[in-house]
Amino acid sequence: MNLSRFQVLMAAILFSTGGAAIKAVTLTPWQVASFRAGIATLTLLLLVPEARRLSWRALAVGVVQAGTFITFVLANRMTTAASAVFLQAAAPFWLILFGPLLLGERSRRSDAPFLAVLFLGILLLMLGTPGPSATAPDTFWGNVVGAASGFLWALTLAGLRWAGREAAKGASFTGASASVCGNIIACVACLPLALPVRASVPADWLVLVYLGVAQVGLAYVFLTRGLGKLRAMEASLLLLLEPALSPFWAWLAHGERPGWVAVLGGVIILSATTWRSARPARLPAGHAVEEE
Repeated sequence: MNLSRFQVLMAAILFSTGGAAIKAVTLTPWQVASFRAGIATLTLLLLVPEARRLSWRALAVGVVQAGTFITFVLANRMTTAASAVFLQAAAPFWLILFGPLLLGERSRRSDAPFLAVLFLGILLLMLGTPGPSATAPDTFWGNVVGAASGFLWALTLAGLRWAGREAAKGASFTGASASVCGNIIACVACLPLALPVRASVPADWLVLVYLGVAQVGLAYVFLTRGLGKLRAMEASLLLLLEPALSPFWAWLAHGERPGWVAVLGGVIILSATTWRSARPARLPAGHAVEEE
Protein backbone atom coordinates (compact mmCIF):
# COMPACT_ATOMS: atom_id res chain seq x y z
CA MET A 1 0.00 0.00 0.00
CA ASN A 2 1.44 3.39 -0.96
CA LEU A 3 1.50 6.36 1.41
CA SER A 4 -1.40 8.24 -0.21
CA ARG A 5 -3.79 5.30 0.12
CA PHE A 6 -2.70 4.78 3.72
CA GLN A 7 -3.37 8.45 4.52
CA VAL A 8 -6.88 8.38 3.03
CA LEU A 9 -7.66 5.12 4.82
CA MET A 10 -6.46 6.64 8.11
CA ALA A 11 -8.75 9.60 7.51
CA ALA A 12 -11.69 7.25 6.90
CA ILE A 13 -10.92 5.26 10.06
CA LEU A 14 -10.72 8.42 12.18
CA PHE A 15 -13.93 9.80 10.66
CA SER A 16 -15.68 6.50 11.37
CA THR A 17 -15.11 6.78 15.13
CA GLY A 18 -17.21 9.93 15.37
CA GLY A 19 -20.54 8.27 16.10
CA ALA A 20 -19.28 6.06 18.92
CA ALA A 21 -17.24 8.89 20.46
CA ILE A 22 -20.12 11.38 20.31
CA LYS A 23 -22.36 8.87 22.10
CA ALA A 24 -19.72 8.36 24.82
CA VAL A 25 -19.89 11.98 26.04
CA THR A 26 -22.38 12.75 28.82
CA LEU A 27 -22.57 16.45 27.88
CA THR A 28 -25.52 17.76 25.87
CA PRO A 29 -25.47 17.49 22.06
CA TRP A 30 -25.13 21.27 21.79
CA GLN A 31 -22.08 21.20 24.05
CA VAL A 32 -20.52 18.39 22.03
CA ALA A 33 -21.17 20.19 18.74
CA SER A 34 -19.80 23.51 19.99
CA PHE A 35 -16.69 22.29 21.82
CA ARG A 36 -15.80 19.70 19.17
CA ALA A 37 -15.93 22.41 16.51
CA GLY A 38 -13.87 24.83 18.60
CA ILE A 39 -11.11 22.28 19.21
CA ALA A 40 -11.17 21.25 15.54
CA THR A 41 -10.75 24.89 14.49
CA LEU A 42 -7.60 25.30 16.58
CA THR A 43 -6.22 22.00 15.31
CA LEU A 44 -6.76 22.87 11.64
CA LEU A 45 -5.30 26.35 12.03
CA LEU A 46 -2.22 24.86 13.68
CA LEU A 47 -1.64 21.90 11.36
CA VAL A 48 -2.94 23.10 7.97
CA PRO A 49 -1.38 26.42 6.86
CA GLU A 50 -3.75 26.82 3.89
CA ALA A 51 -6.68 26.75 6.31
CA ARG A 52 -5.75 30.30 7.35
CA ARG A 53 -6.59 31.73 3.91
CA LEU A 54 -10.10 32.95 4.63
CA SER A 55 -12.36 34.44 1.98
CA TRP A 56 -16.03 35.18 1.42
CA ARG A 57 -16.35 31.98 -0.60
CA ALA A 58 -14.94 29.97 2.30
CA LEU A 59 -17.41 31.72 4.60
CA ALA A 60 -20.35 30.96 2.29
CA VAL A 61 -19.50 27.27 2.09
CA GLY A 62 -18.67 27.26 5.80
CA VAL A 63 -22.21 28.30 6.73
CA VAL A 64 -23.65 25.17 5.12
CA GLN A 65 -20.81 23.01 6.41
CA ALA A 66 -21.53 24.24 9.95
CA GLY A 67 -25.07 22.95 9.55
CA THR A 68 -23.63 19.59 8.51
CA PHE A 69 -21.38 19.44 11.57
CA ILE A 70 -24.21 20.31 13.97
CA THR A 71 -26.85 18.00 12.51
CA PHE A 72 -24.35 15.12 12.37
CA VAL A 73 -23.75 15.42 16.11
CA LEU A 74 -27.47 15.75 16.86
CA ALA A 75 -28.34 12.76 14.68
CA ASN A 76 -25.73 10.56 16.36
CA ARG A 77 -27.11 11.41 19.79
CA MET A 78 -30.71 10.71 18.74
CA THR A 79 -30.52 7.67 16.44
CA THR A 80 -28.08 4.84 15.79
CA ALA A 81 -24.60 5.60 14.47
CA ALA A 82 -25.36 3.40 11.46
CA SER A 83 -28.44 5.38 10.47
CA ALA A 84 -26.69 8.72 10.99
CA VAL A 85 -23.69 7.88 8.83
CA PHE A 86 -25.62 6.00 6.14
CA LEU A 87 -28.09 8.86 5.73
CA GLN A 88 -25.19 11.26 5.29
CA ALA A 89 -23.64 8.85 2.76
CA ALA A 90 -26.80 9.31 0.68
CA ALA A 91 -25.66 12.84 -0.28
CA PRO A 92 -25.32 11.84 -4.00
CA PHE A 93 -29.13 11.45 -4.04
CA TRP A 94 -29.54 15.15 -3.28
CA LEU A 95 -26.67 16.16 -5.56
CA ILE A 96 -28.30 14.55 -8.59
CA LEU A 97 -31.68 16.07 -7.74
CA PHE A 98 -30.43 19.60 -7.14
CA GLY A 99 -27.20 19.65 -9.15
CA PRO A 100 -28.85 21.22 -12.21
CA LEU A 101 -30.25 24.04 -10.05
CA LEU A 102 -27.14 24.64 -7.94
CA LEU A 103 -24.37 23.99 -10.45
CA GLY A 104 -26.05 24.14 -13.84
CA GLU A 105 -25.00 20.55 -14.51
CA ARG A 106 -27.59 18.59 -16.45
CA SER A 107 -28.99 15.32 -15.13
CA ARG A 108 -28.99 12.21 -17.30
CA ARG A 109 -31.62 9.57 -17.88
CA SER A 110 -29.14 7.04 -16.53
CA ASP A 111 -29.38 8.81 -13.16
CA ALA A 112 -32.93 7.55 -12.66
CA PRO A 113 -32.07 3.96 -11.59
CA PHE A 114 -29.36 5.27 -9.25
CA LEU A 115 -31.82 7.70 -7.65
CA ALA A 116 -34.41 4.96 -7.25
CA VAL A 117 -31.94 2.62 -5.54
CA LEU A 118 -30.70 5.36 -3.22
CA PHE A 119 -34.29 6.32 -2.36
CA LEU A 120 -35.02 2.69 -1.48
CA GLY A 121 -31.97 2.60 0.79
CA ILE A 122 -33.02 5.84 2.53
CA LEU A 123 -36.56 4.51 2.98
CA LEU A 124 -35.31 1.28 4.55
CA LEU A 125 -33.09 3.27 6.89
CA MET A 126 -35.93 5.55 7.94
CA LEU A 127 -38.40 2.70 8.51
CA GLY A 128 -36.06 -0.07 9.64
CA THR A 129 -34.26 1.57 12.53
CA PRO A 130 -35.13 -0.20 15.79
CA GLY A 131 -37.02 1.48 18.62
CA PRO A 132 -35.49 3.86 21.18
CA SER A 133 -32.58 2.63 23.27
CA ALA A 134 -30.03 4.06 25.69
CA THR A 135 -27.70 5.17 22.89
CA ALA A 136 -30.48 6.08 20.42
CA PRO A 137 -33.31 7.62 22.46
CA ASP A 138 -35.29 9.19 19.60
CA THR A 139 -34.68 7.21 16.43
CA PHE A 140 -37.50 8.71 14.35
CA TRP A 141 -36.48 12.34 14.73
CA GLY A 142 -32.83 11.32 14.75
CA ASN A 143 -33.32 9.82 11.29
CA VAL A 144 -35.03 13.01 10.15
CA VAL A 145 -32.08 15.06 11.40
CA GLY A 146 -29.72 12.53 9.78
CA ALA A 147 -31.48 12.98 6.44
CA ALA A 148 -31.14 16.75 6.85
CA SER A 149 -27.44 16.24 7.55
CA GLY A 150 -27.09 14.31 4.30
CA PHE A 151 -28.85 17.11 2.43
CA LEU A 152 -26.61 19.76 4.00
CA TRP A 153 -23.54 17.66 3.20
CA ALA A 154 -24.65 17.55 -0.42
CA LEU A 155 -24.98 21.34 -0.41
CA THR A 156 -21.50 21.55 1.12
CA LEU A 157 -20.05 19.41 -1.65
CA ALA A 158 -21.83 21.52 -4.25
CA GLY A 159 -20.42 24.64 -2.60
CA LEU A 160 -16.91 23.21 -2.63
CA ARG A 161 -17.27 22.39 -6.32
CA TRP A 162 -18.50 25.91 -7.05
CA ALA A 163 -15.68 27.48 -5.07
CA GLY A 164 -13.22 25.15 -6.77
CA ARG A 165 -14.31 26.50 -10.13
CA GLU A 166 -13.72 30.03 -8.89
CA ALA A 167 -10.32 29.04 -7.50
CA ALA A 168 -9.38 27.74 -10.94
CA LYS A 169 -10.04 31.27 -12.21
CA GLY A 170 -7.62 32.71 -9.67
CA ALA A 171 -9.83 33.17 -6.60
CA SER A 172 -8.24 32.50 -3.21
CA PHE A 173 -10.08 29.54 -1.71
CA THR A 174 -9.27 26.16 -0.15
CA GLY A 175 -11.40 23.38 1.27
CA ALA A 176 -9.43 23.69 4.49
CA SER A 177 -10.41 27.33 4.90
CA ALA A 178 -14.07 26.43 4.35
CA SER A 179 -13.77 23.75 7.02
CA VAL A 180 -12.28 26.27 9.45
CA CYS A 181 -15.13 28.69 8.75
CA GLY A 182 -17.66 25.90 9.21
CA ASN A 183 -16.18 24.86 12.53
CA ILE A 184 -16.03 28.44 13.80
CA ILE A 185 -19.66 29.04 12.85
CA ALA A 186 -20.76 25.73 14.42
CA CYS A 187 -18.90 26.52 17.62
CA VAL A 188 -20.34 30.03 17.95
CA ALA A 189 -23.87 29.07 16.88
CA CYS A 190 -24.12 26.28 19.46
CA LEU A 191 -22.33 28.13 22.26
CA PRO A 192 -25.43 29.93 23.70
CA LEU A 193 -27.12 26.52 24.06
CA ALA A 194 -23.93 24.92 25.35
CA LEU A 195 -23.31 27.27 28.28
CA PRO A 196 -23.15 26.94 31.17
CA VAL A 197 -21.65 23.50 31.59
CA ARG A 198 -23.40 22.29 34.74
CA ALA A 199 -21.96 18.80 35.04
CA SER A 200 -19.17 16.89 33.38
CA VAL A 201 -16.47 14.32 34.11
CA PRO A 202 -12.82 14.29 32.96
CA ALA A 203 -13.61 11.52 30.46
CA ASP A 204 -16.02 13.89 28.65
CA TRP A 205 -13.25 16.37 27.97
CA LEU A 206 -10.82 13.68 26.90
CA VAL A 207 -13.32 12.43 24.34
CA LEU A 208 -14.02 15.99 23.16
CA VAL A 209 -10.30 16.59 22.66
CA TYR A 210 -10.13 13.35 20.69
CA LEU A 211 -13.10 14.40 18.54
CA GLY A 212 -11.68 17.83 17.75
CA VAL A 213 -8.01 16.93 17.38
CA ALA A 214 -8.11 13.44 15.86
CA GLN A 215 -11.57 12.67 14.50
CA VAL A 216 -11.81 16.01 12.68
CA GLY A 217 -8.40 17.73 12.71
CA LEU A 218 -5.92 14.92 12.08
CA ALA A 219 -8.38 13.13 9.81
CA TYR A 220 -8.55 16.22 7.64
CA VAL A 221 -4.75 16.49 7.58
CA PHE A 222 -4.49 12.86 6.43
CA LEU A 223 -7.19 13.45 3.85
CA THR A 224 -5.67 16.57 2.32
CA ARG A 225 -2.23 14.99 2.18
CA GLY A 226 -3.49 11.76 0.63
CA LEU A 227 -5.84 13.23 -1.95
CA GLY A 228 -3.08 15.01 -3.82
CA LYS A 229 -1.75 11.82 -5.46
CA LEU A 230 -4.95 9.77 -5.81
CA ARG A 231 -7.68 9.81 -8.40
CA ALA A 232 -11.00 11.09 -7.08
CA MET A 233 -12.66 7.73 -7.80
CA GLU A 234 -10.11 5.81 -5.75
CA ALA A 235 -10.34 8.29 -2.88
CA SER A 236 -14.14 8.05 -2.88
CA LEU A 237 -14.00 4.27 -2.69
CA LEU A 238 -11.43 4.31 0.13
CA LEU A 239 -13.56 6.78 2.11
CA LEU A 240 -16.48 4.34 2.01
CA LEU A 241 -14.62 2.59 4.83
CA GLU A 242 -16.08 5.24 7.15
CA PRO A 243 -19.78 4.26 6.90
CA ALA A 244 -18.73 0.61 6.88
CA LEU A 245 -16.84 0.92 10.17
CA SER A 246 -19.01 3.42 12.06
CA PRO A 247 -21.71 0.88 13.09
CA PHE A 248 -18.98 -1.54 14.18
CA TRP A 249 -17.42 1.00 16.59
CA ALA A 250 -20.86 1.84 18.01
CA TRP A 251 -21.58 -1.85 18.55
CA LEU A 252 -18.15 -2.44 20.12
CA ALA A 253 -18.31 0.56 22.46
CA HIS A 254 -22.02 0.68 23.29
CA GLY A 255 -23.53 -2.62 22.16
CA GLU A 256 -25.69 -0.67 19.71
CA ARG A 257 -27.51 -2.79 17.11
CA PRO A 258 -28.93 -0.84 14.14
CA GLY A 259 -31.47 -3.50 13.02
CA TRP A 260 -31.29 -5.70 9.95
CA VAL A 261 -33.64 -3.66 7.79
CA ALA A 262 -31.65 -0.50 8.48
CA VAL A 263 -28.40 -2.38 7.76
CA LEU A 264 -29.90 -3.53 4.46
CA GLY A 265 -30.73 0.08 3.63
CA GLY A 266 -27.17 1.09 4.43
CA VAL A 267 -25.73 -1.72 2.30
CA ILE A 268 -27.91 -0.61 -0.61
CA ILE A 269 -26.69 2.99 -0.27
CA LEU A 270 -23.04 1.93 -0.04
CA SER A 271 -23.36 -0.48 -2.96
CA ALA A 272 -25.05 2.11 -5.16
CA THR A 273 -22.46 4.75 -4.26
CA THR A 274 -19.61 2.31 -4.90
CA TRP A 275 -21.05 1.42 -8.30
CA ARG A 276 -21.45 5.09 -9.13
CA SER A 277 -17.95 5.96 -7.93
CA ALA A 278 -16.53 3.24 -10.18
CA ARG A 279 -17.82 5.20 -13.18
CA PRO A 280 -15.92 8.50 -12.82
CA ALA A 281 -16.89 9.87 -16.18
CA ARG A 282 -20.53 9.91 -15.12
CA LEU A 283 -20.14 10.67 -11.43
CA PRO A 284 -22.45 13.40 -10.18
CA ALA A 285 -20.93 16.72 -9.24
CA GLY A 286 -19.38 16.93 -5.83
CA HIS A 287 -18.66 13.27 -5.07
CA ALA A 288 -17.36 12.76 -1.58
CA VAL A 289 -13.76 13.72 -1.13
CA GLU A 290 -14.10 15.27 2.30
CA GLU A 291 -15.88 14.41 5.53
CA GLU A 292 -17.62 16.06 8.52
